[in-house]
Amino acid sequence: MIGTFWSLVPPIIAILLALLTKEVYSSLLVGIIAGGLFFTEFSPIKAMNHIIDNGFIASLTDSDHVGILIFLVLLGSLVALMNKSGGSAAFGEWAMIHIKTKIGAEIATICLGIMIFIDDYFNCLTVGSVMEPIAARHKVSRQKLSYLIDATAAPVCIIAPVSSWAAAVTSSVDTNDGFSLFIRAIPYNFYALLTIVFMLSIVLLNTDFGPMRSYEAMAEKAEEMVSKSESIKTKASVIDLILPVAVLIISCIIGMIYTGGFFDGVGFIDAFADCSAPKGLVIGSSLTLFLTIVYYRLRGLVRFKSCMSCLPEGFVAMVPAILILTFAWTLNSMTGSLEAKKFVADLIQGSAASLENFLPAIIFVIAAGLSFATGTSWGTFGILIPIVVSAFPTSDKTMIVIGVSACMAGSVCGDHCSPISDTTIMSSAGAKCEHVSHVSSQLPYAVTVAIISFVMYLLAGFVKSWVICLPIGIVVTILSVFIIKKLFSVEQKDQTKLFRKKR
Repeated sequence: MIGTFWSLVPPIIAILLALLTKEVYSSLLVGIIAGGLFFTEFSPIKAMNHIIDNGFIASLTDSDHVGILIFLVLLGSLVALMNKSGGSAAFGEWAMIHIKTKIGAEIATICLGIMIFIDDYFNCLTVGSVMEPIAARHKVSRQKLSYLIDATAAPVCIIAPVSSWAAAVTSSVDTNDGFSLFIRAIPYNFYALLTIVFMLSIVLLNTDFGPMRSYEAMAEKAEEMVSKSESIKTKASVIDLILPVAVLIISCIIGMIYTGGFFDGVGFIDAFADCSAPKGLVIGSSLTLFLTIVYYRLRGLVRFKSCMSCLPEGFVAMVPAILILTFAWTLNSMTGSLEAKKFVADLIQGSAASLENFLPAIIFVIAAGLSFATGTSWGTFGILIPIVVSAFPTSDKTMIVIGVSACMAGSVCGDHCSPISDTTIMSSAGAKCEHVSHVSSQLPYAVTVAIISFVMYLLAGFVKSWVICLPIGIVVTILSVFIIKKLFSVEQKDQTKLFRKKR
């Protein structure tokens, strides 16, 4: 079963079970067990040892994974501290005055998500913690908030030249011009760019469909939700929330370039390309937590004992996300031991010669499928980009750029759709949304953009110009939202007429 289609079966089992049962922990565990059994040729004892040693223990002793878990706990503690200080309450009061509509709350979420482009993990949890009370006040469903957070996480990071994602992509290219290749690929990253267009269109046109429509209707009928922290009178001001967030952004940037050797004389871009994002985020969040405690004590907003109590509170708040991430990483280890990436790589190399013009669209689909099944976009473009670069003739630079962009776009698309993706999990955690409901409500939106992106890559394979393809993609995306809005308007009118006839 190693290196064959069977290597993709365990994550497919986990994903299907999660969507059918609406229960993510048991679904992931079944997928993990299936992967262990496949690897050991159905030997229960060997499978158990493989799952424990090469799965759970290996995942939880990986330095990058540990860094992400520490970052989650520190960020959870920082959020608890901001709530206890009254900073969140003060920002909520400011937002109540300045953000007066539901669309305003959604646009504010999108803008904040785009502004925090450094790292998707940082994006998900920071935007969620800041915007969740405001979204609740304006009756934006947790599912819609999760989608807006998720859609401004990986899709924004993958087109931001200064981000941990740009560094990861650059390091995946074997040649010296990895960063310039990333820059040239940005206009061809149709999924990321069209996701932003689609998201803005559904917000501004007030259009929802699929399960999201039902969740939004329930949120409209629900009573206004205000968290306890917002109802407490406090002497905190808006700056007491904004300052820690600003310090966090600056500290994380400094932490990331520090790990890349910036302070040892390495250039800024090269430092980002060689940085360790998890370690940099831990450095940044640790420094921010320390400075925030000192600042709040000087301001007299929180007692020292209360500051310390925020540390375990932050850990408790992040336990669900930590558990799901641990299971997802272990499932990814099982898939890796079955050599799923080698199977997909061979598939791409086998079709390169005869389908050159169709190859960008094929790469997009394969990258999306692999990222969806494994829950990791970094792992997907890490293995596929070198293959894509070698698949095209070196003389055709444009097709190499389009192929790399299709690989990045497909990786983000699969990551955006997958219930076992890190960013999908943390978007749910950030918005305090039930995970499976976030996945099921987001899927129709992501698939719509994926279909449009696939068509654009078909066109790009022949036209070889983003100047033609991207504007067409933007127009098609906006028209799609208009058509969806009209269809649901007609359906609603028909339902109203039927109701009146019955009366």
